[in-house]
Amino acid sequence: MRLIFRYILNQFLGTHLSIFLVLFGIVSMVFFIQIANLTSSIEISFLDLFKLYGFMLPRILIFTLPLAFFVALTLALYRLSRENESVVFFTLGFTPLKMAQFFLKIAALLSAFMLVVALVMMPIVYQLQKNFVDYKKTQVKFNYKTGEFGQKFLDWMIFIQNENEGKYENIVMFHPKSAKNLKEQLIIAKEASLERLNEGFAFKLNEGKMYNFDGEETLFIGEFENLVVNTKFSDNLGQTKAFYEYWDDINSNAGKAKEFVMYVCISLFPLASTLFALSFGIVTYRYEKGFIYLGMFGVIAVYFGLLSGFYKPPLLAVVLIFSFAFAASIFCFKKMIMSRY
Repeated sequence: MRLIFRYILNQFLGTHLSIFLVLFGIVSMVFFIQIANLTSSIEISFLDLFKLYGFMLPRILIFTLPLAFFVALTLALYRLSRENESVVFFTLGFTPLKMAQFFLKIAALLSAFMLVVALVMMPIVYQLQKNFVDYKKTQVKFNYKTGEFGQKFLDWMIFIQNENEGKYENIVMFHPKSAKNLKEQLIIAKEASLERLNEGFAFKLNEGKMYNFDGEETLFIGEFENLVVNTKFSDNLGQTKAFYEYWDDINSNAGKAKEFVMYVCISLFPLASTLFALSFGIVTYRYEKGFIYLGMFGVIAVYFGLLSGFYKPPLLAVVLIFSFAFAASIFCFKKMIMSRY
C-alpha cells in the first residue's frame, strides 16, 4: 500500500511542478510589468530589480501554488484513470476514501503554509517594498529633458521649455486626481529653481498662474509672484508595523477587507478543492470520458467569483465561502465517486 501512495504522489508532483512553473512564469511577467511602471518615478539598478521581485514573491506564490495544486491533482488522477491504473489500485484495496484522506492531509499542509504567507509574510514584504520605493524616491535625480512631454516626477507631470544656468524657464506642472487630492491642479510659471530638502524637493516658482479643475468646473486661483511647491516623499520612511497590526482595520477599510478575503480564501483553496479534483479526475475511462476541464474551470470560476463578490464582514465571508466550497466538494465526492467505487 505504501508503494501505491508513493507512486501516486510521484505522478502528482511531476504534474504539479510543470504546471506550477508555467503559472509562476506567467504571473512573474505580470509583476515585472508592475516593477517597470515603478521606474517612471524612481531609478533602480539591476540588483534593485531583483530586490523588488523578491518583495513580490509571496504574492506570486499566493496566485500560483494553490491553483497549480488543484489543476495538477485533477490532471494526474485523470491520467491514471485514462491508463486504467486507478482501477488496478482499487482492485488491490486502495479505495478512493484512502486517496482522499491522503491528499487532504497534503492540502491541509499547503493551505497552512499559504496562510502564513498571506497573513504574516505579505504584510511584512508589502511594507518593506513601500519603504524601499520611498527611499529610492529620495535618491531620485532631477534630470529631465527640456522640450519633452510626458515626463513625470512623483505625482506631478512636468514640462520644461528651457534651462539656463540652473534656472528652468516656462514651466508647466500638472497634478492629476488621486485618493489624497480630489482636484486636478495646473501651475504655469515663467521661471523656477529647484532646491533639495531632506524629505523631498521644493520648486521655487516665479511669475505664474494656478488653476484647479473640479469636474466640469475650472477654478482660476490667481496669479503669483513667488510660489514654493514642496514635494514630500513620505512621513513614515523606514517605519513598519507588525503583521497583526496591518490587519487591524479590515472591518473599516474596504480595500483591506477585500485583500484579506482574497488572500485567505486563495490560501484555503487547496483544502476546499481537493475532493473536487478527485471527483473530476477519477473516472472509468472505458465507459466515460468525464468532464474534467468543464469541472475544473467551473470550480475555479465559482470560487474566485465568490471571493471577489463577498468581503463584508471579512471573517464571516471567509468562513462562508470556504464552508460552501468544502461542503459542495464533499457532496460531489460522495455522489460521483463513493457511490460507484
